[in-house]
Amino acid sequence: MLFETICIHNGSIQNLSYHQSRLDSSRSALFGEEIEELDLSSVIHPPAGSGILKCRVVYDRLLRSVDYTPYRPRSIKRLKMVDSQIGYAHKFTDREQIEELFESRGEADDILIVRDGLVTDTSIANIAFFNGRDWVTPKTPLLRGTTRERLVKSGFLLPRDIRRSEIQGFSKFALLNAMIGFEPVENGIIIDR
Repeated sequence: MLFETICIHNGSIQNLSYHQSRLDSSRSALFGEEIEELDLSSVIHPPAGSGILKCRVVYDRLLRSVDYTPYRPRSIKRLKMVDSQIGYAHKFTDREQIEELFESRGEADDILIVRDGLVTDTSIANIAFFNGRDWVTPKTPLLRGTTRERLVKSGFLLPRDIRRSEIQGFSKFALLNAMIGFEPVENGIIIDR
């Protein structure tokens, strides 16, 4: 099973075309071309009200569920780098490997996964680094997040390989996903081992 996490802000569905594109791409890659279309705009009907909701759409060949919950952001200031060969090209509901890595965070709030010496993602978000002039993001993330894709397409984020050894050379980092958008972390710390 796969899922999409979609931000609903004051009843308005955010960046739906990027979620639809990833859903279509994942279904095509995993189940082939001969599957019935699944149109997110026809299955997402947020409840009335204000505030931010997290819409979770679970699917495989078919739609399995659509749920809405109030969004409660996590405070993430400290990341611990962990090495792994994990693959997560599609947004699977089975996140057991990621959760196991997350358990190794120690005193940190989250992990920063490094694969083959290159920075990828945290357990819940893509990441970007500020080099004093530009925001750069890993060219090979674990998952091509919808916010990351939107900001790369706009030219705001520049994808490139980021080596573990380069991390301390950046002045700050930002986390990005569908729920938080692009969020620079003030006084963030990255712990290596």
